[in-house]
Amino acid sequence: MKPKITKLETFQEMELKDKLASSFLAFENQIDIDSYVHDIRSEAFKTFEDKGFPSKKEEAWKYTSLNSILKEDYSVFPKQENALTYPDVKKYFIHEIDSYKIVFIDGKYSSHLSQTTHEGIDVCLMSSALNKPKYRLIIENYFNKAATNDSLPSLNTAFSNEGAYIHIPKNKLVEKPIQIIHFSTGSEAAQLLQPRNLIVVDENSHVQIIERHQSLTDNPVLTNSVTEIFGRKRAIVDYYKIQNDNLNASLIDNTFIDQKQNSHISVHTFSFGGKLTRNNLNFYQNGERIDSTLKGITIIGDKQHVDHSTLVHHIEPNCESHQDYKGIFGDKATGVFNGKVVVEKEAQRTNAFQANNNILLNDKATINTKPQLEIFADDVKCSHGCTIGQLDESAMFYLRSRGIPEKEAKALLMYAFANNVLESVKIPEIKQRINKIIANKLGVNIGFDL
Repeated sequence: MKPKITKLETFQEMELKDKLASSFLAFENQIDIDSYVHDIRSEAFKTFEDKGFPSKKEEAWKYTSLNSILKEDYSVFPKQENALTYPDVKKYFIHEIDSYKIVFIDGKYSSHLSQTTHEGIDVCLMSSALNKPKYRLIIENYFNKAATNDSLPSLNTAFSNEGAYIHIPKNKLVEKPIQIIHFSTGSEAAQLLQPRNLIVVDENSHVQIIERHQSLTDNPVLTNSVTEIFGRKRAIVDYYKIQNDNLNASLIDNTFIDQKQNSHISVHTFSFGGKLTRNNLNFYQNGERIDSTLKGITIIGDKQHVDHSTLVHHIEPNCESHQDYKGIFGDKATGVFNGKVVVEKEAQRTNAFQANNNILLNDKATINTKPQLEIFADDVKCSHGCTIGQLDESAMFYLRSRGIPEKEAKALLMYAFANNVLESVKIPEIKQRINKIIANKLGVNIGFDL
């Protein structure tokens, strides 16, 4: 299969597309799947071939270039497997709580680090769901039904085989959170990982999920992840993304959420680490009295780049959405917020709120923010706004006059700035962990939790 190349592609992109094309042929030949999934994968790869990698010429990618990460000679499949022990990676788990765990090492499932279940709920592997007949109905009804056919989600779909498969049947309160963790060990000089998660939460059920991608190596790692979440009637889903990777790891996180009536789904994204992070977060409200919450904290420095691209699509009436993203940028870091709210004509009595507030710690840091409202209904309550500034000098003076050193005073103000995002975190241990990460990022030790 010869990759299609456009005139605008760089030499590195051409080489990577060529490697992906040959890898896709090998992948399809070695994976034993039914024709239904095979057809989806084949069509997805054709889409990726046609569209190629996104560039800054596309409006949605205007402020984020992938050139610096696409130049690496990525290995698509690891040639060897590295084992990890729990003490090696304990600090990356929220280990203060009892939880189910789905753990992957270099894209491969780690049974000895995981704790899955089929007792009343399914917390297991995507590879099992794609290949076993008993999961066929769920796969046909939900797999690749929310994800868009953009280039990078299509690339993930083409190679989709492993990740987390979570199905919560009706009327289930999952008693402990589920942690999904992907480790990369540096078994290759440069590695491309493409995990695929499918989460289906049926009527009247409630689940909490924590997701993390963590590189344990200085070798370049690029993760192109896709997660599809389906919340049925009156479902409640609390999803937490902890992004605190090292400076040679990049993440493109594509999350698609389909909600039915009376469902409540919240996603909190904490972005502190990594070379380049792009969060594509898409909510589709397919019912009435739906509540969607999108909140995030970004604190980065050095030459890090974090891009939050959000969409909330209000399709039916009497629904709400709340977006609140806070960013603190130092050194030569770059932040991007591109948030869109679409209210269809039928979506009367929509209440949509969107805010993006940012602090630049010096004149070399950059933030590009673009809140957008597209409203076709006339009986709505919608607001959006963004702020870009520096720390309040009068508040700094007040704290300094009370004997608080400058460094600690700055940290206190930044904690206060991010506090309203942390207030909505429903797992206390996550709130404590995020507080510790923030304190570490700010280089201080604050003796309290927010």
